[in-house]
Parts: sequence; C-alpha cells; structure tokens
Amino acid sequence: MVKSKIITNALREKRTYLTEIESKQLIAEAGIGTTLIKLARSKEEAISISKEIGFPVVLKIHSPDVIHKSDVGGVKLGLKSEDEVGKAYDEIVASVKRSQPDARIEGVTVQNMARPGIEVIIGMTKDPQFGPVIMFGLGGILVEILKDVSFRIVPLTRRDAREMIREIKGYPLLEGYRGQEPADIAFLEDMILKVSDFVDRNPEIKELDLNPIFAYKDGALAVDARIILEAEGKV
Repeated sequence: MVKSKIITNALREKRTYLTEIESKQLIAEAGIGTTLIKLARSKEEAISISKEIGFPVVLKIHSPDVIHKSDVGGVKLGLKSEDEVGKAYDEIVASVKRSQPDARIEGVTVQNMARPGIEVIIGMTKDPQFGPVIMFGLGGILVEILKDVSFRIVPLTRRDAREMIREIKGYPLLEGYRGQEPADIAFLEDMILKVSDFVDRNPEIKELDLNPIFAYKDGALAVDARIILEAEGKV
C-alpha cells in the first residue's frame, strides 16, 4: 500500500493536524467533491486569486495552529468584490493575532462560495475496541445541537450506507420536506462508502470530519474538511 505524500510529509514534520488544503487534496484524491481552494500569502494575492476563481468567495485563516477557524474570527463568507476581499483579509489576520498571538499565520485560503444545500456531516473516529467508525448526520451547527447521527464500523457495505442515512430523525429533510429540494440519496451513499474506503486504506488517520457537506438534488459537495493523524508510533 502506497502512503499518501501528504500524510508522509506531515508525519515527517511531526504534525498530526492537516491543513484544510491538505485535507481537501486528500479527499479529492479519494473521489469526493469539494470546493476549489488556493493559498494566498498576502492581501494582493488573495484579491488576485478571488478574481481568478470568481466571486463570491470565502476566505479562511491558514495556520497549523488554528483548528477551529470560526471561533477566532478566521472565516469570512460571501465576499463579492476586490474591496471586500482586501478588507476581509486584514480583519481575519488581525482577529487571529488577537485571539492566538502565538499562532503561525501562513496566509489565508481563498475558496469559491458553494451554493447552499441541505447540510450533512460525514465523520470518522477510532474506537479503542472496534477501530474506525463512520458517522453520518445532519451537519453544520445542527450536529452539535441535535446530535442526530448514525454510526457503522469500517469497512461499510452499500446496505450500511443506505441504513445510516435513513436512521437519522432528520431523514425527511433529505427527502424534500415541505417542498424543499431533496438530496441525492444515492450520491450520499456513494460518498459514505468512499470515506469508508479512504480511511480503511489510510490507517494513519485518527479523525476525519467533512462538515458541512452541502447535499443537492444532483450531488453533494464537501465545503469543509478536517483530518487529524495518529501520533507517531500509534499507527
């Protein structure tokens, strides 16, 4: 089994937390759709990348020391012009410096603003007894408030993925509750299976969160991705 260069490099640098860029590159290699993402190391570069990607865009702090970006003012959404991007860049950097003065700031990521969809989450944690366990549920802040999730042990079958989706109480939302756009259930099943296969092939991964995933009637897109590796010697 060939280990990913991203994972190899992180372990060599004794890092267990992958950046969002690294995490999204890994899940893209696993066949999971995600937003475009590029690193800007200056305000001018952020503006240039925004024009290249196309407005509206999202800016997020890029730092190996900042895990929860929103908590430190490290995220700006729906930026529609060069002026808004420039202002957002300065505000993000200033906010992170106030909140975490010792954090290494490597710039900001610039991403396209995905169209809204039904927010779901696919995650993975390692159980001491059973090993990798996949989680599915309603995403965004709803996962913290409602905790409406289901679990299965890796590796998953198609039947497992199908049952996981239908077990959550929020399943009617995915069917198109009260005239809302339904989600592509078969596509979500495929995404769950791809995550299961991905973590099964990469035992170095300790935790994985794709949250939120925007589910549409014609597919789904992982808007945010977080991957944490096992500490050296625990793989």
